[in-house]
Amino acid sequence: MQKRTLFVLLITLFFFAACSVSKYNPDKKYSPEQLRQDYSLLRNILEKKHPSLYWYTSKDSMDHYFDSSYQSITDSMTEAAFAWKVLSPTTHQVRCGHTSFEMSKHKLVKRAPIHVFPLQLKVWGDTMVVMSNLNKNDSVIKGGMVITSINGMNNHALIQQMLNDFPLDGYSDNVNYIRISSNFSLYYNAIFGSFKNYQVGYIDSSGKEQITTIVPFVLDNGNGKNKKGRASVSKKLSKKQRIENVRSMVIDSSINTAILTLNTFTKGKGIGLRSFFRSSFKKLKRDSIRNCILDLRFNGGGDINMYVLFTKYIRSTPFRVADSAYAVARTMKPYSKYISQSFWDNLGLFFLTRKQKDGNYHFGYWEHKLFKPKTKYHYDGNLYVLINGSTFSASTLFCSAVKGQKNVMLVGEEAGGGWYGNNGIMIPEITLPNTKLRVRLPLFRMVQYNHVVKDGRGVEPDYFIPPTVDGVQKMIDRKMLLVRRMIRNSITDSSNTYHGRMVN
Repeated sequence: MQKRTLFVLLITLFFFAACSVSKYNPDKKYSPEQLRQDYSLLRNILEKKHPSLYWYTSKDSMDHYFDSSYQSITDSMTEAAFAWKVLSPTTHQVRCGHTSFEMSKHKLVKRAPIHVFPLQLKVWGDTMVVMSNLNKNDSVIKGGMVITSINGMNNHALIQQMLNDFPLDGYSDNVNYIRISSNFSLYYNAIFGSFKNYQVGYIDSSGKEQITTIVPFVLDNGNGKNKKGRASVSKKLSKKQRIENVRSMVIDSSINTAILTLNTFTKGKGIGLRSFFRSSFKKLKRDSIRNCILDLRFNGGGDINMYVLFTKYIRSTPFRVADSAYAVARTMKPYSKYISQSFWDNLGLFFLTRKQKDGNYHFGYWEHKLFKPKTKYHYDGNLYVLINGSTFSASTLFCSAVKGQKNVMLVGEEAGGGWYGNNGIMIPEITLPNTKLRVRLPLFRMVQYNHVVKDGRGVEPDYFIPPTVDGVQKMIDRKMLLVRRMIRNSITDSSNTYHGRMVN
């Protein structure tokens, strides 16, 4: 756990504290005038090109957030400070998971060590549990402990403040609990700053709340070693390992069950999704595998065509991708020079969309094309789909398309992607001219086929299996274990109603 945590920290530094081999200085401050120029440009582009700027936040409220953030720029800031103090709260208010910022593009080189909050925490609801303590010599805070406060801020207030700095679809915060948990140390630093020491509240072995003082962990982000010279654990993966990390299938013959892991719908890069889908479903049919566990808990989406192809193997009736899919502009002009791949996106918008009576530019193919289920190798067995907050974008489209089907059960937690709809299809990047910060710009609003009401929630599981303190302490995969128990107990009677049930 310690080595894995260090590896994650080092990789995340590309996002937080990258610097170029030339003259890039992450501590450089930009003048208020430069920052206002960048922010005004971003606002203009979002107001004219974003298809859903006011989907969940009214125009009056969005104008208020824009104005107040602009007025808050009264002093010079570093790139990171501008990103987290100004851009982050703004993009959060758009409530679009694909409208997010990234730091400027620079290569990582040696620089001064970073002092980070030393605890890696699993976060959900108002709960924070220690996954690891980077300070190995700390005799007080150990893995599995429940943390109740940091520097006088209790769990609820701390987590809520952190959530306000991340993008999300509508009101589905589940994705951000997972983001925060993925690297609590560095996210805490980015939002709250670095301290000489931290006052941490925790629950001791007797169940009483205590407070202790802990010191930062010193992380060297230049040569892959920490202060004591221990090398990082970065290892070059083989091509086979890289592919298996993205998609794989294994058979558990003891319960006649396939476990299919699919972490992306992105095609290319040697992943071979088309051939993988075909060979997997061929094997399921040939070997009469009656149960399949589909793990989508790390699937952040990807290519819509890949989602459609996969769904055709599962869905039992014809389907469309969207009830509506449209952009609000047909060109990136006059902002093309600030937007990546604008030439190709302009071509795509011109040839693939048509202006309708509502004044928007509709992508008719995704609205009207009816896709039929596969006849060859179609899977008709029992499908258990594992989902959580990281189930996003195209994987949310899949969950919506199969939810309610007789042989399909969604298991886990609310998906991070919007159930009613989301934004995407084409997602170029805006590069701000002064700070070089980048903001993703989805060009299409897509409302799901046979969509539910617009309440800002993600796709709900049929069986709700939340995290537990005990599960984190024991480092067990409760969702997988409980689904395997369902299969062992033959809980496949189609007359049962699973929606809304919680498994303890």
